[in-house]
This record gives sequence, C-alpha cells and structure tokens, in this order.
Amino acid sequence: MLSHFTSPPPPPCPAPFNMAEYVLHAGLAVPDKIALELCDLETVERYTHGDIRALVLTAATRLEAEGLGPETRVLMRLGNELAFPMTYLACLWLGAVPIPTSAQLTGPEITKIAAMASPDLIVASPGVSLPDDPFKTLTSEELFTGTNANPAPHMGDPDRLGYIIFTSGTTQGPRGVCHAHRAIWARRMMFDAWYGLTPQDRLMHAGAFNWTYTLGTGLMDPWTLGATAIIPKPSVTSSDLPALIAKERPTIFAAAPGVYRQILNQNRNLAFPDLHHGLSAGEKLAPRIKERWRNATGTDIHEALGMSECSTYISGAPAHPAKDHSAGWPQPGREIAVLDKDGNPVPRGEPGTLAVSKRDPGLCLRYLDAPLPEGEWFLTGDTVSMAEDDAITYLGRADDMINAGGFRVSPVEVEAAFIGFDGITEAAALAVSPKEDTEIIALIYGAEMPVPDDSLRAHAQDLLARYKQPRLYIHRPVLPKGANGKLSRKALRAEIESSL
Repeated sequence: MLSHFTSPPPPPCPAPFNMAEYVLHAGLAVPDKIALELCDLETVERYTHGDIRALVLTAATRLEAEGLGPETRVLMRLGNELAFPMTYLACLWLGAVPIPTSAQLTGPEITKIAAMASPDLIVASPGVSLPDDPFKTLTSEELFTGTNANPAPHMGDPDRLGYIIFTSGTTQGPRGVCHAHRAIWARRMMFDAWYGLTPQDRLMHAGAFNWTYTLGTGLMDPWTLGATAIIPKPSVTSSDLPALIAKERPTIFAAAPGVYRQILNQNRNLAFPDLHHGLSAGEKLAPRIKERWRNATGTDIHEALGMSECSTYISGAPAHPAKDHSAGWPQPGREIAVLDKDGNPVPRGEPGTLAVSKRDPGLCLRYLDAPLPEGEWFLTGDTVSMAEDDAITYLGRADDMINAGGFRVSPVEVEAAFIGFDGITEAAALAVSPKEDTEIIALIYGAEMPVPDDSLRAHAQDLLARYKQPRLYIHRPVLPKGANGKLSRKALRAEIESSL
C-alpha cells in the first residue's frame, strides 16, 4: 500500500468573495458578544464583535481616503497592538493587499522586504524599524482618526490575490508567499480536524498579533465562528501565563512548543478547570512535553504540521487524537502523499518527503518572485512516514531549514549576516539541542582568531530579528568539509551537540 491519502474535497469557496467580510460575518448575529480580550494580570480590554467591525470600517475609510483600493499594497510595520489585525482586515475589506511583518525585523531586513514588495503605503507603529527607502507612511494612531463611512467590501474572484506573507527561503533570504482570498475558506478544514473549535469557545493564543500563527489561529478563525479571542498584552511573560489562563478561563490555549516547555519548567501543578485542550504548531512538539502537560493539567495538546505556503494539513484533534509519537492525521478534505526522490509515493511505513496536492484550496497562488514549482505535488520539505492507518510521523527536515521558536529561519540568511565581519571567512548556522526538548541556533564560524561573543551578539542585533539571532557562537580556524568540499551540517551538528 502506497503513502497516498485522498478524501473528498471541501465545498468550493463562494463567489464573489471577500476574506474580511467572511471573517466578520458571524459577528453580525452577535454584535454584543465579546470578540477580543487584550489582557494582563491586572487589566482587560474588551471589544465586542460590533466594536471590531466598526474599527475595521473606520480603518478602511481612512485607508480609502489615502488612495488605497483593489490590488494596492500595504506594508504593515505594527507592534503587538489592536491596530495590527484591524489594518489587516481593513485592507482586505477594500481589496487591497496587506503585507504583515514581524516588528522584530531590523532596518536592513525590512528594507530588503520593502524593495521586493513595493508597497503603496506603510502603516507603522512608533519605534518599529522602517525601510531605508522613503515610502508614504501612515501611523497607527492616524489609522483611526477618520469617520466610519461604511465602505462596501470589495467582492470578487476568491482566487484573486488577498495577502502576502514573508518567510525564509531554503537557499536565500526572505521570500514573499502570495495567498488568495479563498485561503481563509480553506481553513474550515482545521475547525474540527485540529481545533475542535465552536462559537462558544474562548481561545487564548500566547503569541503576538504580528505572527501569522496568532493572526490565523488566534483571531481570524475564532471570529469566523463568532467565538472569543484572548491575546496577552506585550508585558505578559511566560511565567505570567498560568495565572492569566486561570484568570481569563479560556477553553482552548494555543502556543508554540517552547511556550509549553517554559510553563511546565516553572510550574508542577496547573489547575485550569475551564480548559478543554491545547494547540501547538510552528515546530515539532516533543512527546515528553505532551506527556508532562497532560500530567500537569489533565488536558491534551493537539499538534499540527504546516507551513506558510499552506497553513496546516496534518493534525490531531479532540475527536481524533494523534497516536503517541505521531504528528496526527491528514485533515479531511486534503490530498497528501509521501514521495521518494523521483516524486512517487513510497510504501507505507517508509520515509519520504511530505507533499500536498496542488489542488488544495489553501495552497498559495505563487511566490512574489516566481511561480510554484511544476508538478502535481507541492513539496513541504518535511521528512515523514505514513502508517497503514494514515497516521503521519515527523522525522525531520529534508533541507537545512531551522525552526526557531515557531519561526522558520534560513541558515543561509544567518550565515550571510556574519561573512566578512571581523575576519570571519565562513560560517554555518545550525539548530542544536543543548538539552532535551530545547533547540537553539548556533553559529560556527571560521576565522584566524576568535571574535568576542559580545561583538558577535551586537552585530547580530543590528542585522537580524531576535528569533534569527544565534544563541551560541563557536570558533573554528576552518570549518570541516566532506570529500566533495561541501560543509557537512549533519556531522558538524553531531560534533557540537556531543560537546555541549
């Protein structure tokens, strides 16, 4: 039996369609219900579904006055604040194309992205780095200074460009991923197959607004059903989260694996009587963390595998939990295969590259600089195996991409930031595990003499977002090479980890 999973496709996306109108539609029936809580241990800001709609329309009115309309592009340089999702939805409402970016990106990083994206407008928070090149800019405070003129949503082909997100490429720096408006419709496949989400749920996401995992799982999907989203304020730390969960009483908690690990390392007994289960994505969830969380809370964590190009496609769920040591199951509505190097499905139980059908309605339209690779399958880069019962076991990356705190990081981008600095002639960025269930980025660099760690850290802060910055620096006069003259990352990683 070959590693190929098929299921009936989901209902087609309605046409004409607008992503923002779809997300906000359920709130029309419950305008006084709480849609969003921004909270810390002392305070809570509450916004109803009616409030959220009014804020989106106010922002859309101001953006329209600035000349924004269908196909225009808006680069979002916003912090962890309400303006972030409001700008995102306001752009989509008008048919404009939002480009959400992390506030952690440095000036050089965002300058490169802006050159690629060519935005018509930047919406920015004070203190967030901006491109070197001048662009028309609107502040987050100015966004809500207009009046609510109730502009109509721009309805159109669900396959038209909706938004662009940037992710790290395998052999280069940032790469723009172009998604259609229909991408939000395709997320319905996750409601039962991962979330177990209902309109009655209160979903708390531990991430910041400007992370796409938070934006989709933490906000867009709950609002699509008329549920309540809970987002911690920027001042909240991982040590605050247990008390915040107990205080705000979410029924679902979503975070990256590292957040679960931090909570568990600081607390043995976690009493969350209202919590039904947790959700995890962004990087591999260690079985040990799932077991510790279950013992501490009496609830399960349901994991999902996905990527920027297609959101998630493999997951466990409350109604269909993943088996121990597996990542879960192909979501109903998906077509999934595990392929060999020639692009053919491997026998069940054998390792191969996880692939998603090009017909998947959640798959992106294209890259900003290129079409998708040819062929009937989109290769995810994950090495997995498929059991006889369709369960998927994650075995690692087929390439050298690094998952750092839920963000995908290209080692090439990290290495390029250091080549030529203070005598460094070559470098290798690796994910290493100094202890169980923990991964960090290490930079092994070649230079005649060691460079002080403080100098390397300062250099990294100037050029790289925090999640891309190495946590460990190791000097070698020359980096080891294989017989073909290429760096062997696998061998170097094993050497470094054995010495930690």
